[in-house]
Amino acid sequence: MSKVASKHFGEIELNHGREHCYVASHELAGNPLELDLNVTAHDHFDEKALHKVDYRLGYLPELVDQVRDMIAEELDQDGTNSQQFLHFHSNQLKEEQLEAVFGVRDKTQLTKDVFLKALKLGHVAIYPGQPERYFVLDFTLGSHFTDEL
Repeated sequence: MSKVASKHFGEIELNHGREHCYVASHELAGNPLELDLNVTAHDHFDEKALHKVDYRLGYLPELVDQVRDMIAEELDQDGTNSQQFLHFHSNQLKEEQLEAVFGVRDKTQLTKDVFLKALKLGHVAIYPGQPERYFVLDFTLGSHFTDEL
């Protein structure tokens, strides 16, 4: 078994044939963020794959911007997850919660831009063995919300 250094996860032991979840704390735009690196027993995870993870994490700010743009587009479409998330949470909040979370006093002031500004990235799950969902970005309105978008 060999050990490899990761910029984001520290020293990782490459132990093929077993499942691993490595957790790291990260900061993005001044906000704390949790990173999970999920390696299955069937993944070919070697030093090159780990360096690819570190490299791609270097582009996380750009990826977050792209996903925010996708969420903004979905807010204009009926029946999307983003729109359902907004409606569900805005209908559940009391006036004082609206102000604390969104900075507005009335639900009529809760615009798409206000919602997007309040939405924070809280967690990134990384699946190097699954290209179709390599990064899974979990956005939230805060720790007191159970749902993530």
